[in-house]
Amino acid sequence: MDIEAEIRALQLDSAEDDNGTVNPEDAKPEEVEMTDKVEEVEMSDKVEEEGTKDEVDTKPQPVQAEPKVKDKEVAALEDAEAPDEMESEKKRHLNVVFIGHVDAGKSTTGGQILFLSGQVDDRTIQKYEKEAKDKSRESWYMAYIMDTNEEERVKGKTVEVGRAHFETETTRFTILDAPGHKSYVPNMISGASQADVGVLVISARKGEFETGYERGGQTREHVQLAKTLGVTKLLVVVNKMDDHTVNWSKERYDEIESKMTPFLRSSGYNVKKDVVFLPISGLVGTNMKTRLDKSTCPWWNGPCLFEALDSIEVPLRDPKGPFRMPIIDKFKDMGTVVMGKVESGSVCEGDSLLVMPNKAQVKVLAVYCDENKVRRAGPGENLRVRLSGIEEEDVMEGFVLSSVVKPISAVTEFTAQLQILELLDNAIFTAGYKAVLHIHSVVEECEIVELLQQIDPKTRKPMKKKVLFVKNGAVVVCRVQVNSMICIEKFSDFPQLGRFTLRTEGKTVAVGKVTDLPKSSSA
Repeated sequence: MDIEAEIRALQLDSAEDDNGTVNPEDAKPEEVEMTDKVEEVEMSDKVEEEGTKDEVDTKPQPVQAEPKVKDKEVAALEDAEAPDEMESEKKRHLNVVFIGHVDAGKSTTGGQILFLSGQVDDRTIQKYEKEAKDKSRESWYMAYIMDTNEEERVKGKTVEVGRAHFETETTRFTILDAPGHKSYVPNMISGASQADVGVLVISARKGEFETGYERGGQTREHVQLAKTLGVTKLLVVVNKMDDHTVNWSKERYDEIESKMTPFLRSSGYNVKKDVVFLPISGLVGTNMKTRLDKSTCPWWNGPCLFEALDSIEVPLRDPKGPFRMPIIDKFKDMGTVVMGKVESGSVCEGDSLLVMPNKAQVKVLAVYCDENKVRRAGPGENLRVRLSGIEEEDVMEGFVLSSVVKPISAVTEFTAQLQILELLDNAIFTAGYKAVLHIHSVVEECEIVELLQQIDPKTRKPMKKKVLFVKNGAVVVCRVQVNSMICIEKFSDFPQLGRFTLRTEGKTVAVGKVTDLPKSSSA
């Protein structure tokens, strides 16, 4: 032991004499020996494989020992981080928004999906069951999985857009549980604007479908909004089929389908290609994870809800396009963290980006997808991005995280094509008309400055005569002005950032798309 100690002391002295620092390689000769042995084995293996007997290669070279170990460590680190990255690329990702009239069973269906896919354990369910029973609302317990705050649980109405994740064998899903009540339509708009797929929940119970479908019911408004906001695929789930007024009746199911089909068509959906109808019971979980039993419902031969979700084709997105991520929320956490869905391009740790419209240069410190830290993320992902270079109070909902080379346009005026849905009583749509504009995560007051031309709905060509005002159902090209700078794109370039709705006094009056922007609008 003494001899070893002396040798060690000598080595330390000589290392300090060399450059004033201790060389860790010299400080631990056992490690070097081990490395050398490993190296010798590796080298001899290589020599055997190659069939060469070059002696220079087989000699141990302790000088290279440390860099090699470092390389291995780096490789190991990369391997450790790689799964996150691979995980996000291995399974495709879809955002699903649950829409429909109040009390159709959206939160209950969402909660049941999470329970069936193993995201919620039995004990939690028992706790919610007891809580619901105490409030004399036994059938609400599944909804408590999605409706997390007390106000929502007491009233039984979703207010905020609930968010949760689940996976099937091929797909990672993000559930967005939108509120059905007409007072909370702006919240529903923010949820639907992030979604790729809509699940329209309809109650089959006698009287409930009719209430939701009639004029003023949320079933109609939600469908029109979903189409405008870019929800291209729709699953229409006829819920509460187990209710005693329905009892899995084929007549009731067919009646609902026959009434909904023409309406979905008039809202712009291709019913054959983009819409799937299926019966379920959200409370009991029938026809959700596994197909319907013939003893329950002999006439249904179609897929269950999970199969239908799995078979939806993911919309094409461009991972190499200019980066665009509308900001839906922000908070402070070791820097400024912004949340949103990537509409175009990809983001990596270390990227330099712009926060528009205030043109603040920021650096990406970290990227989180679902709850996991990832090194890069592509379009369609819901992210939390930690930034440096901007304070949390300088970021607003509706701002857009954008690439530096091709920043998003920031404007106060734009040209748009509008379809008037239903104006308030006695209102006419003319220059000077004021409304609230909803475009991606922007909510801003706007004014129609000028009507440019009316479009003939049959020929889809502009009419000759000058237009001063239009009524319900008209399609018109107009100039729209907003009070503050907003970030938008032409619909032809970025559909998600160029489609919008106009609402006034709690009612959706028009839907539209941005057709042109002022020339000097880019940063």
